[in-house]
Amino acid sequence: MGVMRQQRGRSVWWLSPLVIVVAWALWQGIDEPRAAAPLASVPPSRPVAGRAADATSSGAAASAASFTASARQARQAQRELWQQRLARAQAALAAYRESTRYPYESQPIAAHPDQVYPNRPIDEDHALRRPDGKATEGVRLRTSQERVFVQGSETVRFTVAVVDENAKPLPLRIVRASARELPAPQTAATHADLPLDFNDEGRLGDATAGDGVFSVQLQPSTQGFADLFGQIRVEVFLEFRGQQGYTYFDILYTPESPADWQGGVREALEDGSLNFYLKAKVREAGRYVVTGRVDDADGKPFALLTFNEEVAAGAQEFRLPLYGKLVRDGQPTFPLRLRDVDAFLLRQDAFPDRSLMPRLVGPVHTTRSYPLASFSQADWSSEERDRYLGELTRDVDQAKTRVDELGHGP
Repeated sequence: MGVMRQQRGRSVWWLSPLVIVVAWALWQGIDEPRAAAPLASVPPSRPVAGRAADATSSGAAASAASFTASARQARQAQRELWQQRLARAQAALAAYRESTRYPYESQPIAAHPDQVYPNRPIDEDHALRRPDGKATEGVRLRTSQERVFVQGSETVRFTVAVVDENAKPLPLRIVRASARELPAPQTAATHADLPLDFNDEGRLGDATAGDGVFSVQLQPSTQGFADLFGQIRVEVFLEFRGQQGYTYFDILYTPESPADWQGGVREALEDGSLNFYLKAKVREAGRYVVTGRVDDADGKPFALLTFNEEVAAGAQEFRLPLYGKLVRDGQPTFPLRLRDVDAFLLRQDAFPDRSLMPRLVGPVHTTRSYPLASFSQADWSSEERDRYLGELTRDVDQAKTRVDELGHGP
């Protein structure tokens, strides 16, 4: 796009070498007689006038030949430039067409690997750092937390371990750990800090005693943060062989849900696509974002479905669409399974930026079996996509026209 704007003034740029070449040729043609040999060196059998005429004629011929060669080189350079632009325009058109075959709300889940299993713990492995930020050599700090976004009565498990370069657990002592409110900038905290008991004794969320992994479980609704709508930071000060270390975890907590699930999913094959309708009672109107995952009958992750629309208060259905062409192209084994649905009310220009609904963990709905021919083969179409495809196609056509024009002789 934007090639037409770039082309303005390009003919003048292209002609400038020709002007220089013409001026150079004329200068050479005028100056050539001055460079002729002295009369005394010319054989007496050839008249002076003839010699001057021959010199002028040969100079003009050389200049014309030089002009033609330079013009040909300039034209070839322009053609190569436009060939490069044509290749870029064709690549941009092909990439956009390929990436928009399906609508934004119905995508292959392979294109979003971070969204495949949203409820798995978040594991991290990094250098063990002292409170001054310097790393301890030969030692790694391994941490995990169950989730970042926490709603209502949900709990979060945190773990901390120190290992050597061979992943062997090393002795660790937790000096101090606490959970505290992390208020928005220029805002004072309203909740007291909560001491936390990270342990390796098989209690308070620790899975296995004596394995070198220290753990704790936090439930904001029962541990002093029941009315907090905001961010909580868990800080851990630890000691390894006399050296101090530090790490922290952040979560965003929503005490009250803006909407409640009403149970049950309605499926419908409509216009060549399979739609999932999730029922909810909406207490707070606004823009809701709902995300679900679809696996095939063999448990292979297949599609990522999204709802993102303004919703009024009252009984509502959130529609998660599985686009027909995505099914035709992917050919999943039926029946399909909708699982791991999460949702939130978007709060624009606010902190936190979302108010969470309870997550639906695991299988939510299993579909009927449908023949592949039931689904549409058509690419997704929208005003925006058609507009961009039109602009990218014009860029290709314009570049191709210039290549063809410059491919002909002068």
